[in-house]
Amino acid sequence: MAHRDAQGPAALASFRSHDFRLSDLLDRKLSAGTTISVVLPARDEEATVAGIVRSLRTHLMDEAPLVDELVVMDSFSTDATAALAAEAGATVVACSDVLPHLPARPGKGEALWRSLFVTTGDVLVFVDADLEDAGPHFVTGLLGPLLTTGHAFSKGCYQRPLLTEHGVSPDGGGRVTELVARPLLNLYWPELGQFVQPLAGEYAVRRELLELLPFPTGYGVEIAMLVDLLGRIGIGGMAQVDLGRRTHSHQSTHALGAMAAEVLGTAIRRLDLEPANRSLRQFRHLDGVVVDRVTGVPLVERPPAASVARHLLLPLRPPAVEPRDRRNRLDGLNRLDGLNRPDGLNRLDGLNRPDGLEGLDGLDELDLLDGEAS
Repeated sequence: MAHRDAQGPAALASFRSHDFRLSDLLDRKLSAGTTISVVLPARDEEATVAGIVRSLRTHLMDEAPLVDELVVMDSFSTDATAALAAEAGATVVACSDVLPHLPARPGKGEALWRSLFVTTGDVLVFVDADLEDAGPHFVTGLLGPLLTTGHAFSKGCYQRPLLTEHGVSPDGGGRVTELVARPLLNLYWPELGQFVQPLAGEYAVRRELLELLPFPTGYGVEIAMLVDLLGRIGIGGMAQVDLGRRTHSHQSTHALGAMAAEVLGTAIRRLDLEPANRSLRQFRHLDGVVVDRVTGVPLVERPPAASVARHLLLPLRPPAVEPRDRRNRLDGLNRLDGLNRPDGLNRLDGLNRPDGLEGLDGLDELDLLDGEAS
């Protein structure tokens, strides 16, 4: 890896994906009895999702039983994402079918949070569904530090080219990272400044940690997870893995501005500051006239999954199912058993709060939705 460790006593452990052999990982998994779930959050990714699913299922499930579950969390797709992912071999779960009494919000973080209630793995590996060159080395590389070196979290890094009408800029991708996330982390959480791609969507985490974290529902989920994990396990429990090259579709500058606002708002709340405003005003020229557009900046955070399960007296993990039974069904996990209990826990209160911050009202330890983040 080209990355050089930052000076100081707390260097981030760095690896390359080819440092870890599949056979060694399989031995470690089987000897420890570790179960592994791979989750792809997806919304309208029909062009790429099937290829990723097919590659991972073929190499890491059918040929070598490293991965126990391969789940696509479908977040309100309007195209053939769900059908193509299922046909390629994934278990497809609609976000709206998980915890149905708590209406699902659009957003990547929401999909990741809900995946905790429908997966069973001791380790979860998240992979974006819009990648054009993802292979099994993405998963094996990310699993390496967790299965072999005792780390609890690993994040991918890579060369990220920007594809434009004028050609390819080899390192032009990651504009929100360079303009927002990297300056923030270096200024306020300098240990995290060692991550090459702090907003990368590819990472592996031990479940017991994920269950303790609040989840921003949108694009702030990656920076929130880094900061929150730093407070729990320190930089010594974290690692990064060079996955080579990552090519995916890029968004407009205005779309990136909205993403940047979410990342910034999420980060500053972890400095015990609250944004004075939750909207973003942007401008563009149309036929020589300056037109402004105001969009909301969603800063909703879901409470830790373990707290939700504890409140409802439910086991967080669903019952394990055989691999052949996982495809294309929820296995009864699209409901909360016990919702008709006579003691009043038969509903999720607070879904129509006037501030739009959906949550579970009446629960001091859960109400992280109005700015309090741990």
